[in-house]
Amino acid sequence: MLFAAFAAWIRTKMGSMPALGRPVAAAILTLTTLLGYAPQPAVADRAVGVPPRVLRDVVPGPIRWKDCPEDERVQCGLMRVPVDWTAPFGPQIDVQLARRPAADPARRIGVLMVNPGGPGVSAVNLALDHDFFGSGVSSRFDIVGLDPRGVGRSAPILCDQKLVDAKPSPLYGSEAEFRKAEDYNRRLAADCAGRSGPVYGYADTISVARDMEAVRMALGEERISFFGASYGTLLGQLYAERYPGRIRALALDSVMDHSAGVDAFLDQTADAVQSAFDQFVAWCARDDRCVLRGRDIRVMWAELLRRSAAGQLVNPYDPPSRIGTWELMSAAFSAFYDPQWYSFAHYLKEAYDPAPTPVGRRAVPRLVDLTPHSFPAVFCQDWSLPVGGFTGYRDRLRALAGRAPQMRASPLALTAVSGCLGRAAAPVNPQRPIPRAAGPVLVVNSRYDPATAYPWAQQVARQLGPSARLLTYQGWGHVAYRHSTCVSATVDRYLTELTLPAEGASCPAVEPKPFGVG
Repeated sequence: MLFAAFAAWIRTKMGSMPALGRPVAAAILTLTTLLGYAPQPAVADRAVGVPPRVLRDVVPGPIRWKDCPEDERVQCGLMRVPVDWTAPFGPQIDVQLARRPAADPARRIGVLMVNPGGPGVSAVNLALDHDFFGSGVSSRFDIVGLDPRGVGRSAPILCDQKLVDAKPSPLYGSEAEFRKAEDYNRRLAADCAGRSGPVYGYADTISVARDMEAVRMALGEERISFFGASYGTLLGQLYAERYPGRIRALALDSVMDHSAGVDAFLDQTADAVQSAFDQFVAWCARDDRCVLRGRDIRVMWAELLRRSAAGQLVNPYDPPSRIGTWELMSAAFSAFYDPQWYSFAHYLKEAYDPAPTPVGRRAVPRLVDLTPHSFPAVFCQDWSLPVGGFTGYRDRLRALAGRAPQMRASPLALTAVSGCLGRAAAPVNPQRPIPRAAGPVLVVNSRYDPATAYPWAQQVARQLGPSARLLTYQGWGHVAYRHSTCVSATVDRYLTELTLPAEGASCPAVEPKPFGVG
């Protein structure tokens, strides 16, 4: 669920890649990030750490409801909100939401607002998904998904597809490459801003939290419950910070730690993705269905990295095109999302022992088009991750390679950090510790999540204080709710009954299965 734009970029770069398509899609039900109180005056906001762009509370307009064209059982709504909440009577945009009414109205608890992360994934689509939540939740809550501003159906940020696809690998080897990346980021920002209008400069998650509060007010709900996955956990944390009295239940799955500085951000994500690689190797040694069983995967991987760096690695799913080191790292990262270990083992085998490549491959022309691409607009307004120029960046890459000998670094983290290089505008919502929670909060994370590092969940739980409880899924993959019935049952019980698990609670790992095996 974390970083949808990153996953889409991998999909473009890696060609068709049928065996790895589903890990990428899982990242999109993202790819991996990131509580209500009565309005406070500007001085009080600053005192609790709310950034300088202070958001004024005004009475929201009505939501215009109609049946969703995709599913008449779900209502879709439009609501006008200010582009800039500090100027509430200035330019406006329409944000779209969907509401799936509680299946058992007589036992209805209230509204469960949801956000699947990204940044860039549609919460409307999650509300339309009848299979994500169990019947215990679907019967008791109106499930409401608000597409964040700049995302999906809410004034989407659009960019030139060709320019987005031209993003350079962030494994910069020289000062010149570093400077070119800065220039690329500036050109991309100018292109996206020019095509998307003023929303581009106001896509920060604090503004989305204010939109969410406007929706709560328009729905007439005294309090709401919230389920956020990946980057959606950041929205939940920020809403909680500003509106602690408006939250009934807060479930955070696969957690962003918005207090992490650049070194913690890079180091902990590198550790996470290296652990995911190590778990893949360990699985292959114990599962006789792994096509690489009995082979030294680390030796094979080192050879694949060597070939990729030399420009000699053929993409096994799109021959005779070649893939570089960055694409190889990204393929592994995507495979660890679900995880899709069986498919990834096949991918490595076919890359290491390639079949004869066809000759005379015909290039397929691509049409010039626009693509949704909100990731840098959101992320670079929410995070300050300075690297100290090329020298500082190079030194960090070297240190990360020492921490993560196979994976080198987290492709996710490098995409995030490198995508903000050269941007003139300072983030309006930079990192800071979050205050203690006003009520019970459930924090969930996979022990071997390749995207949102497990220590982030531990750190956020500590920041939230004694009202928060961390539930650890002792397995693999991103967004634990989807991977374990133990986790989903615990989350559902918390949402419906406000019952937290015991201190130190965990759910056992569930071994991944080949795709198509129930």
